[in-house]
Amino acid sequence: MNYGQGNAEALFYLIFGIYAAVLGFSLLIGLIVYVLTGFAFMALFRKVGVEPWAAWVPIFNFWRILELGGQPGWISLLALVSPGGIVTLVFECIGVYRIGIAFRKPSAGWVVLFVFLPYVWAWVLASDKEVYDPDLIRRAGYGPPLVGFGSAAYAAAHPTPPPPAS
Repeated sequence: MNYGQGNAEALFYLIFGIYAAVLGFSLLIGLIVYVLTGFAFMALFRKVGVEPWAAWVPIFNFWRILELGGQPGWISLLALVSPGGIVTLVFECIGVYRIGIAFRKPSAGWVVLFVFLPYVWAWVLASDKEVYDPDLIRRAGYGPPLVGFGSAAYAAAHPTPPPPAS
């Protein structure tokens, strides 16, 4: 067998072509997931009183999910370091469970759905007819959300007008 220059060059182009195809496919799948997650989180954020543009900012969208579940948002930054992603995921699961309480869906199934398909989780909650009630989180014994309806920041930014004088 002759392993000359032509065979080595053909092998290189074959490997490079396979690599480019896999990379292109992975980027396409990543872009699709990013867009699906962005639209789903945007719809959810509108429903719960969080600024919708936050859905399109990577890391910050999970920051807002954490705060919506009463967790400190800075924990989402731990996902930038390898073992910190596990810590972030644990706190996200706690926050998502509390968000589920506010939507009257307090079950581990919703948390599992968030872990594997966060855009499906957000889309179902956003399009569901169930009303978001952050007071249910407080009644369950947890702290209130840190953003959106039911948070102290939202109440300070949107004071209730005094009743009309009679």
